[in-house]
Amino acid sequence: MPRSDFPQAAGRARATRLGFDGRVEEIERAVPIEAAVGIVFAPTPYAVMMASPVDLDDFAYGFSLTEGVIERASDIRSVEVESDARGFRVNIALASDKLRAHLSRARNLAGRTGCGVCGIEDIDQLPFARPRAGENQPLSLAAARRAVLGLDARLPLGDLTRATHAAAWCDNAGDIVLVREDVGRHNALDKLIGALMRANADPANGFVVVTSRCSFEMVEKTAAFGARAIVAISAPTSLAIARAQAHGVALLAIARRDGATLFTGAAGVDNDLTVEEARSA
Repeated sequence: MPRSDFPQAAGRARATRLGFDGRVEEIERAVPIEAAVGIVFAPTPYAVMMASPVDLDDFAYGFSLTEGVIERASDIRSVEVESDARGFRVNIALASDKLRAHLSRARNLAGRTGCGVCGIEDIDQLPFARPRAGENQPLSLAAARRAVLGLDARLPLGDLTRATHAAAWCDNAGDIVLVREDVGRHNALDKLIGALMRANADPANGFVVVTSRCSFEMVEKTAAFGARAIVAISAPTSLAIARAQAHGVALLAIARRDGATLFTGAAGVDNDLTVEEARSA
């Protein structure tokens, strides 16, 4: 699963470090690049998202799926990315039937990294994932712990800038297979899902880990891909819990080195931690 060049995601900024002890220091530090990314389902503009301008091909696929525009990777004929002084434009060519369906329900959306539903006109337009067939393996608590403990070492942009979110795909043993980072938590998850779609990854073969809080959109995106478990470093919202219950998604949140909190899906979680693993937390 190829990844865009990492340096495109970060830049440098001059700043002044003000110490509480009175010391003043001129410094330069890394900052994440945030850019306007326009999504165009040719020929119609659909959304403008503020995002990290890397892995935009992955973003095109994941965003299209979680917005309900496509159902599978083959529904997209091509993706072309253009850039100018104002930002980036992602031109997505849809298969003819998907384009007709999209045009019949097109909406005007001005997206922000902190909001997954900006621009919808009615509450009935809230995005809810289509039910997905198939059964996943139970989420192993030992695997979830392994994934959480291993994630910090896989976040180069976050380490560099301390200002981004990440979404990871982990196999059923808890090994991290793929990570995507972005200034927006929704974008990071869409990029992850898009990369998995393009690689024909089986949703039954793993689970999602996110570094952010778990709002309902994060659950809906996970369910749209077909995964049956999401592990969040931070806490979930009430609607995230309700939607996870509705989709049969195991939601394990506030996942830290010393434990995690299971909010939904107890039947889909296998507490297989050994005594030694529990003691080493």
